[in-house]
Amino acid sequence: MGRLILPWVIALPVLAAPADPSPVELQARLPRGGRVTLRLMFKKGLQVEAMRLPSSYLGKSPSRGEWIGFEELSPEGKRWALEALFPDDRWTEDEVRHIVRWPELESLWLISALFTGHGQTYDKVQDANPNLPEKLRKGDAWRIPKNLLSVDLGGERKRGTDRSLPEDGLDDEARVAAYRALLSFEEDRDGKYAAYRLRKGEALYSSVVMRYTDRVDPKGVNDLALEIAKRSGIQDVRSIPPGTLIRIPIRHLADPFQAEGSRALREEREVRAEVRRTARVDGGPSLKGVRIVLDPGHGGVDSGAVANGVWESDYVYDIVMRVRRILAQDTDASVSCTVRYPSLGFNAREEIRTPTRDAEILTTPPFVNDGESPSAVSVHLRWVLANDWFATFREKEDGRKTVFLSFHADSLHPSARGTMAYVPGAMAVPPRFCLKATHGVRVAEMKRGGLFQATAKERLQSEARSRQLAEALLQAMEKGKILIHSNRPIRNIIHRAGKSYLPAVIRHSSASAKVLLEVVNLTNEEDAARFQDPRFRERYAEAVVKGIRAYFRL
Repeated sequence: MGRLILPWVIALPVLAAPADPSPVELQARLPRGGRVTLRLMFKKGLQVEAMRLPSSYLGKSPSRGEWIGFEELSPEGKRWALEALFPDDRWTEDEVRHIVRWPELESLWLISALFTGHGQTYDKVQDANPNLPEKLRKGDAWRIPKNLLSVDLGGERKRGTDRSLPEDGLDDEARVAAYRALLSFEEDRDGKYAAYRLRKGEALYSSVVMRYTDRVDPKGVNDLALEIAKRSGIQDVRSIPPGTLIRIPIRHLADPFQAEGSRALREEREVRAEVRRTARVDGGPSLKGVRIVLDPGHGGVDSGAVANGVWESDYVYDIVMRVRRILAQDTDASVSCTVRYPSLGFNAREEIRTPTRDAEILTTPPFVNDGESPSAVSVHLRWVLANDWFATFREKEDGRKTVFLSFHADSLHPSARGTMAYVPGAMAVPPRFCLKATHGVRVAEMKRGGLFQATAKERLQSEARSRQLAEALLQAMEKGKILIHSNRPIRNIIHRAGKSYLPAVIRHSSASAKVLLEVVNLTNEEDAARFQDPRFRERYAEAVVKGIRAYFRL
């Protein structure tokens, strides 16, 4: 049931992924006798056996598992764990000298997270150690000065980082305009470039590459940062003084930052003008007459992105279940989900221990995402199903009151944090696409849902309404103290591995407004930890519902 008949089969070679380094476990002596096990794991950090720990070593709300993370220890427990794991470190009144013991397991991010309380301070730790290479070597002594050392460890640095900029409080259009105003366009013997002066506290990776280009994945960001550094005459990307001139080749700029007179900038401004002149639709206080489709990404054999011991599928499904529950309780909107996990039903969970392997797309008949068909099939059936539902809705109701939300978690450069929202760029959406002609999918919804077509005007208005919805969602998140991606949290294209594209679920969706939400960045350790917290997932769901309400409020 739920199988697809495909006219072709492609056999791909299976490449074995390199094995992660084995974890290190050692027995640590407790002050009053007895021993507990410490475990250092690749990309997962330091874990401590919880059972025999004294209460004075535990933080306020430790988890109940066999192992707890370093961040769940009290200040006393953190100091004990670090001294036990790294006995050669030298602690003085002014600094800590950390001696690299396991270079295959340690990283600059991990050192920063353990000793400063925040992995994001890796650039400041680098600045304090200008003569050390970023690639760790056994025996290297990394200096963590008192002003960077966490308060929990006797230092002066409070948990968290303040990387606020003047543009942070602006809406999307004003923010992009403010960023553009920081550029000037020049030319030298190597060609045309956008000139930018790095500001205090900014880094080449996040404040230039991820802001002014469409690169966000780790390899793309790192490669382009090195190219820009070479173009700008920068020898060491780890230590760039404020005021340094950064030369960004024109060909790498995202559309909003292209030069005057360019087609890309003209199209960007057409979209912005359409957003301003597109009137909001009134959904009333209860959202009666509004049709909402929620799409939890991946599922079944496809766990999605995986990093820092967290996988994408179950956690986005949990958020969607919470959004669905709140909408059902507090509104009169008509709500459906594209996916159901049969073993869980439409229920949220407080604890997620292992990936759920059963998931089905709720087509007729249901399509089981069991890996026997290409993963693209599952992706396409989601928008096919949603489009069929929207077609039924439009027969009697206002088609402008249709919303499609797809929930995901990303795997970006580790300096990126918070939610990103992708909307369908008008220029990236085809005027016509027929799935039936290419895949022979045997589900009832293909008859109406498999054909997508839209005029140029409709595609432009779709991007405008989707941007309005994305703006409302992100503003609700900010009010709810939920972190959103810095720089440009709303984007209309994805650029990875040298290609630019739009996810099919929003590219071919017939909803009036559609947004793909990347809830967190799993390669960022703090984002991954938030994702695992059911309290965060509940607050996130509440913010999504508030954002939907705000979008339909005149």
